[in-house]
Amino acid sequence: MPSMTSREIRKAFLDFFEKRGHQVVASSSLMPAGDATLLFTNAGMNQFKDVFAGRETRAYSRACSSQKCVRAGGKHNDLENVGYTARHQTFFEMLGNFSFGDYFKEDAIRFAWDLLVDVYQLPVERLWFTVYTDDDEAAALWEKVGAPRDRILRFGDADNFWSMGEVGPCGPCSEIHFDRGDDPMADGRAPLVNGDGDDIIEIWNLVFMQYERDIEGALHPLPRPSIDTGAGLERLATVLQGVESNYETDLFLPILNAIGGLVERPYSPSDSLAAAYRVIADHIRASVFLMTDGVVPSNEGRGYVLRRIIRRALRYGRKLGLDGAFLHTLVPVVITEMGEIYPDIVERQGVVTTQLHQEEERFARTLNSGTDVAGRELERIKRKGETVVPGELAFNLYQTHGIPVDLLEEFAQEEGLKLDRRAFDECLNAEKERGQASWKGDVQARLRTEYESLAERGVKSIFEGYEKLEQKTQVVSLLDGEGEVEELNEGSSGEVVLEATPFYAESGGQAGDQGRLNWGGGSALITVTQKPLEGLIVHSLTVEEGRLNVGVSVIAEVTKTERVDTERHHTATHLLHSALRGVLGEAAQQAGSLVNPDRLRFDFNWGEPVSFDQLQEIERRVNRAIVCNETVTKSYMSVDAARELGAMALFGEKYGETVRVVSVGDGGFSRELCGGCHVRRTGDIGVFVILSERGVAAGVRRIEAVAGGAAVEFLQERARIAAELAGYYQISFEGLGGLLKKRDAHLGALEEEVRTLKHKLATGGGGDDEVRTEIDGFTVLTRLAPEMSSSELRDLADTLRQRLGSGVVVLGMESGGKATLLVAVTEDLVGTIKAGEIVKPLAEIVGGRGGGRPNLAQAGGPDIEKLDEALQAVSSVIEDLTQS
Repeated sequence: MPSMTSREIRKAFLDFFEKRGHQVVASSSLMPAGDATLLFTNAGMNQFKDVFAGRETRAYSRACSSQKCVRAGGKHNDLENVGYTARHQTFFEMLGNFSFGDYFKEDAIRFAWDLLVDVYQLPVERLWFTVYTDDDEAAALWEKVGAPRDRILRFGDADNFWSMGEVGPCGPCSEIHFDRGDDPMADGRAPLVNGDGDDIIEIWNLVFMQYERDIEGALHPLPRPSIDTGAGLERLATVLQGVESNYETDLFLPILNAIGGLVERPYSPSDSLAAAYRVIADHIRASVFLMTDGVVPSNEGRGYVLRRIIRRALRYGRKLGLDGAFLHTLVPVVITEMGEIYPDIVERQGVVTTQLHQEEERFARTLNSGTDVAGRELERIKRKGETVVPGELAFNLYQTHGIPVDLLEEFAQEEGLKLDRRAFDECLNAEKERGQASWKGDVQARLRTEYESLAERGVKSIFEGYEKLEQKTQVVSLLDGEGEVEELNEGSSGEVVLEATPFYAESGGQAGDQGRLNWGGGSALITVTQKPLEGLIVHSLTVEEGRLNVGVSVIAEVTKTERVDTERHHTATHLLHSALRGVLGEAAQQAGSLVNPDRLRFDFNWGEPVSFDQLQEIERRVNRAIVCNETVTKSYMSVDAARELGAMALFGEKYGETVRVVSVGDGGFSRELCGGCHVRRTGDIGVFVILSERGVAAGVRRIEAVAGGAAVEFLQERARIAAELAGYYQISFEGLGGLLKKRDAHLGALEEEVRTLKHKLATGGGGDDEVRTEIDGFTVLTRLAPEMSSSELRDLADTLRQRLGSGVVVLGMESGGKATLLVAVTEDLVGTIKAGEIVKPLAEIVGGRGGGRPNLAQAGGPDIEKLDEALQAVSSVIEDLTQS
């Protein structure tokens, strides 16, 4: 058995199937486009799901690919196993060959045998073959190609019936396993197949795709039996490179060695900390590829999973002594190893590095604040005389503040406490189950059986709205809230599918068209146009007059003014994207957009606010392109040809073999893959104005803008407001800016004067609101302060503390409907008594909580009426503390 590099393994696989009539298809995005059932792409067949289901056709009936996949979150979640087993990864590559109604079991089995035995030269005596319980045909075919009968095993649904998810294509399968033991021919090896341990591992799964499972769980025969196979590149590399785990292959060793360089401790599989190296190596690969495909760390959905992956890696970095930000320094290693195969990660390297570094710093801040909260909770437990940190509390700190449980265990041990790990794990498992259930419920909410049924019957809609906004067509199907119907009566609402339509369905960020249907004796208002499945356009409508029946001929008419305005904003969006990259650099890439008749919204990857001067330059560039009145051309070509021209693609969008390319001028202004509606010349846009720029997520900024008539209205309204202000102040328009600056400076001076006077009044001394008490040789001053800001209250405390020289200052204040307490201790006394210890019991009196530093602490509570009681209790609280 020859040793092969991972690149050689991947190439040999694709070459083998290409020579046997398979189209080599590029990997799709890790964000499945148009598939609500998946959190991430988790198998090679994901991009072919509609082909298997008969809802989409391709120019080929055989395909092969090396698909990037992630299994972390949702139903398919390997995250907690990563680093501790030889074969689990969050990110991996799936090699696969596919037949769409072409060949079936016999050829699939023969191809697998020939590749494994003849090309990879795996010893037959080390191979095991499994088939579904009653699949006699597959068993016989394995024997026919040369597999020994005693090495063909049968298993049930759990092991040999495969499905992509809760719904979708599925069928019986046959797996090939590799025995890595010293003596593969020894007795007692068969029970290890699909058993525990890593002695015998699955290396390839051949799925005989015969059914599609609907949302109710029922199986429906697919129109053409097909083949879907998946072989993990990492596992094949383990076998063909003769190593013990995926992590010892050339896919991981460069990263592991780089980590070893960071910690000055070379990686060794036998190291007690080896799992930490492996976790980091896996998670940096997953992070780079997820962020390349447009996933941004956040607190929900895909972004939350990415955040967990990054923070898990950082947590394991702490085990190796890497307390600061370090993950971003490993990005170049991943690029070096994988960039040739996946050039997108090279193009996005700058964005990924910046976003990853920002997320690391954000976690450090979260961890610091969370550590303070944890410290207070542990102190509270000790005061109660308890010795165990409840698992529920630990889980809340983990969920709310991001504090890893093993770090909480360390804190607990330092305080002489024990953490209830079992209860924590129970909370964690319950949360996972809730997450999976909510994902499944989300699927059920978004997938409608009626659409699937229509698609299975071959119902399709042809979009003809690029060149015309009105056309005669026919009603193919009608739906109401209960399902398909034959008619919709006057006043009722529902959905209609037309044989052909000029209405653009919402996609690619562009809003769907609105308009009307007219027919003899009736009319309906179209309010929403969507595309729930590829090739199926559904119009939401209300029948205003008459009765609408299936089969009737109608005139479909798009509202022209709204479509034209939408086209203006869509082309302006392309120009904005180009201008952004021209001003900010290539790292400023689109992260999402919304285009409608009224305005456009554009999200892009950028880590800091865009300056006013930069925004003006971006706006100028867009308007310069508009004034040039460049031709906007739309052409069709292959994906590869479009990429060679430099056309930009949108993350998360699904593209077929042939794509539509929208170019402004000769492409110098803009060239993007886009199926949306656009103006014919840039001059048709009229004018472009940026309304606002702000942050919407970590590393993501948003620009909102208007074009055409909406821009003119905005400029006119701004001019009206300026004119009114100029008239009110009786000054020219040009002088407004200087006047407002002067008034603002004057107002600031008056506010500072008020603050100074309030401070003088508050520190004047004497009066019924101030009490001085001597306790154990130092002075305690309590005072009820007038309402002021928090910073002013701290300034007052500092002044009074300095005036005392040695002592304690306690201030109470009513502010915003709440009671506020502030304690300040002079530096010479912090070894004797601490501000935080004083403020906590006082805070309980007013129904709140608080804390802070030894020399300064603050608290707040809702019970204003008990503020005097809290101030009166100061002496007794301090006496108790000094005597304990």
